[in-house]
Amino acid sequence: MTAPFKQHLIDPEICIRCHTCEMTCPIEAITHNDDNVVVDFDKCNFCMDCIPVCPTGSIDEWRVVTTPYSVEEQLGWMEMPEQEKFSDTASEADTSIEALDDGISKLLSEAHAGAGGKAKAPASASKPSINLYSMNKPVEVSVQGNYRLTEDADHDVRHIILDLGNLPFPVLEGQSIGVIAPGVDANGKSHLPRLYSISSPRDGERPNFNNLSLTVKREEGGICSNYVCDLSKGDKVKVIGPFGSTFLMPNDNDARILMICTGTGSAPFRAMTMHRQRTNPKAKNMMTLVFGARTAGSLPYFGPLKKIPDSLLKKNLVFSRTEEGSKRYVQDELRLMEDEIADMLGDPNTYIYICGLRAMEEGVEAAFTNIAEITGQQWQSVRDVMRSEGRYHVETY
Repeated sequence: MTAPFKQHLIDPEICIRCHTCEMTCPIEAITHNDDNVVVDFDKCNFCMDCIPVCPTGSIDEWRVVTTPYSVEEQLGWMEMPEQEKFSDTASEADTSIEALDDGISKLLSEAHAGAGGKAKAPASASKPSINLYSMNKPVEVSVQGNYRLTEDADHDVRHIILDLGNLPFPVLEGQSIGVIAPGVDANGKSHLPRLYSISSPRDGERPNFNNLSLTVKREEGGICSNYVCDLSKGDKVKVIGPFGSTFLMPNDNDARILMICTGTGSAPFRAMTMHRQRTNPKAKNMMTLVFGARTAGSLPYFGPLKKIPDSLLKKNLVFSRTEEGSKRYVQDELRLMEDEIADMLGDPNTYIYICGLRAMEEGVEAAFTNIAEITGQQWQSVRDVMRSEGRYHVETY
């Protein structure tokens, strides 16, 4: 038989068609049409330059094949093809695949250090709509409101409500949309889209209204964040999406949900909490939030959070800058919750979501490692099982 080999591909369901990978590729191995961005097998040399620049991770896809998928085939895809099956007798081919896997895995681990691995959607999650609107066909929506969420002068975080009008734009909790800032960059090209997590539930910021909300922090020198934070009611905004097919909420009222976040990483958790409030308001002790910020004044939604019944959402707010001078982070709170977390890790109905600054990942992983060891388990094994079952999700930036 022909020895199988790895082929680098792009997931059309996740790709936002921003063409960053195409512009980065040093050998022009990436091309596109109106529908898809694809990798030309005959040109790709596995240099991996395109991997770290992709904002969605869609570029990080591979298949083991005996006949490579052509550019023409890929341009017509709506979703990734299934992995081919190979005979167990192909030992020599298997060995070559493993060797190539090792090399690629090393490169990917360096490019995506701390990215949390490949995620899988919860089995009970609703089927998401993906890529309804792309860079080639963005849509224009109206600003319905722009509200400042924080008192801290150094942390200007805004709640932006977008009116979708009659536009079909179905979204789920945990998905994102892309916002395109007007103007061009230093090279005269349109600005690339900036992805923002949706902070409202699937039925809208206001129930049964065709609108959605975003949680945006103004960043110094941030072209898109400053543009969005300065929007006024009635302004028109170009958006694309929706995006995201794995960081989704389970449609299971028995699901225990642990949400860990910093700053604007709270956006998808606001959406999840509001959805649970609207669909199952009598649920008790099924949602737990660990939310880290510098101070109460820099924590988005601090006021509204306090109004959510503790029976629906157990809130653990952690501040790293206080008048007393103490510093506490989300991983410190997790360790204080040791017994509760250990119980969750042993429950097959537990779903863990982590969202926010990438810097918190290492501390959270260490806390989970310590807690798992107390129960006689290895966190990496527990985590990998949860991820394979769609119960462990990381989305950091």
